[in-house]
Amino acid sequence: VAPEAWFLNYTNPMAMLTGAMLRGTGVKTVGLCHSVQVCVRSLMQTLELDFSPERLKNIQAKIAGINHMAWLLEMRENGKDIYPEIRKLAAQRLKKWRTNPPDDSTMEKWNVSRNQVRLAMLHHFGYYVTESSYHNAEYAPYWIKSRYPEIVERMHITLDEYPRRCVEQIKSWKEEYEKLKHDASHLKLEPSIEFGSGIMDSMVTDTPYKIAGNVLNNGFIPNLDPKAVVEVPCLVDGSGVHGTFVGELPAPCAALNMTNINVQLLTIEAALTQKRERIYQAAMLDPHTAAELSIDDIIKMCDEMIAAHGKMLPGYN
Repeated sequence: VAPEAWFLNYTNPMAMLTGAMLRGTGVKTVGLCHSVQVCVRSLMQTLELDFSPERLKNIQAKIAGINHMAWLLEMRENGKDIYPEIRKLAAQRLKKWRTNPPDDSTMEKWNVSRNQVRLAMLHHFGYYVTESSYHNAEYAPYWIKSRYPEIVERMHITLDEYPRRCVEQIKSWKEEYEKLKHDASHLKLEPSIEFGSGIMDSMVTDTPYKIAGNVLNNGFIPNLDPKAVVEVPCLVDGSGVHGTFVGELPAPCAALNMTNINVQLLTIEAALTQKRERIYQAAMLDPHTAAELSIDDIIKMCDEMIAAHGKMLPGYN
């Protein structure tokens, strides 16, 4: 119907779905998330620093990596590098949370649950990650461990966060619907932090627009796999979405990204080739799964998954 249309993917798993579209179809696709837009604000808020719009306008950030594990590589305020001070404050905040956990009723408890894992990643690996703690914890083997259940409690990793959020969102949508049925005068149409409408405007009017997009690597980050979907600064105009060159990530950041890129690439290959062994291998290489299960357990669980989805995955049987 519209072979030249752009497909704006907001759906998870972002890198896998975007990569499958870009490598397995002719559809022009870009993956979109909003974790980059709120990354600096979240960090400043957590450290109890001024995060007013006026101050944030003067902060220049460089963010790149993979979706849900992109890295805040640079942080400057009016050209001055403020990352050393940020790292110092993060270490102090982690120590404070460890020795004096906040009361459940405080705003600080909210910051703990969202950002304690992120501050720990910043402390140990040198760079802040874009995604909230309870989501980022899924991408590494350190936090959600059956042998160490106290880590989940101590780090405030809310394992039910996304189901709970869905319940709350559905409730809010129903409430909004009831309001709109009777009076829509309170509805204001204003741009949000999401990139979708800005991309449409840019492509139609050929007005340059900067976004954080998920695109095929194509050398933008040389020390990540060229077939990987990376989250990098992109320029949008009338001719489409264009990723920009970032350069090599710091070695620890690239290494952590690759642990998940390996899984993403094998999952995409499984989808495009319908090779059953690629499903096993993707699961075996997942850092969290590999830290918890034996190979035999992983194969058994994959077989159960394939059987459960047999009608949708006929080629794997």
